[in-house]
Amino acid sequence: MSSKDKVLELLEKNKNTYISGEAIASSLGISRNAIWKAINELRKQGYVIEAVNKKGYRLGESNDIISAQGILSNMDRNIDSALIHIFDTLDSTNKTAKEMAMEGICHGSLIIARSQTIGKGRGTHSFYSPEGGIYMSVILSPEMLPTLEPDVITAYTGITVSDSIESLTGLFPKIKPINDLFIDGRKVCGILTESGIEFDSGMVQWIVVGIGINFDSDISQFPEDLQSIVGSLFKNGQAPISKNQLIAEIYSHLLDWSQVNKEQILKKFSERLI
Repeated sequence: MSSKDKVLELLEKNKNTYISGEAIASSLGISRNAIWKAINELRKQGYVIEAVNKKGYRLGESNDIISAQGILSNMDRNIDSALIHIFDTLDSTNKTAKEMAMEGICHGSLIIARSQTIGKGRGTHSFYSPEGGIYMSVILSPEMLPTLEPDVITAYTGITVSDSIESLTGLFPKIKPINDLFIDGRKVCGILTESGIEFDSGMVQWIVVGIGINFDSDISQFPEDLQSIVGSLFKNGQAPISKNQLIAEIYSHLLDWSQVNKEQILKKFSERLI
């Protein structure tokens, strides 16, 4: 991990307090000069970092930049940062995830794009994906799942995203089959689950769960034919939580299938249905 990433991780874990340069140097084992360079690099990337004499550094409250360090700082479990792959722009996170899965990338790998140029929905449908949204795909290995029943996996994913949104925001998404999430009659999230199957044996090789959420998207900038249909969790620039927080909540649950009970999952799914 670079000095910049180490500094960012420490700042993310201590958002509400100032940390002196001396404390950062001692904690990370790097020089004060390396810290100064890391702070400048982070500022160039758009991070607002407050610096107060005799207090130190602190991430500004306005920061909402998706990063591995920001995601991990909001998770209770230990996750290897190498599993998290973040891109400024992709044509589709699911497409990239599938390519990685075919190359043997391991279970739990998370692919995120800050925007997509060819976001994909079910069938031939597209998913408009400008900046301001969350676009993520998780690679799942069949041997790590308690079931390969499509209905259960689809339902669990929809419930995971819905419950994560509700627990962090108080909003209550409803699900329109197969897995579109609506709030106040407007679509705020689309979920697409895809798999790779060996032709000869019919065995599932990998599963990719793709999730697109209008987080604090500027709906007025969407194509006119979508503006009356889609919504966003928050108004542009007015989110009380960060994208990293919501990604971490969803990702954490998608890595934990130990408590999956088919009857309970399908029951919860039916309770969320429009």
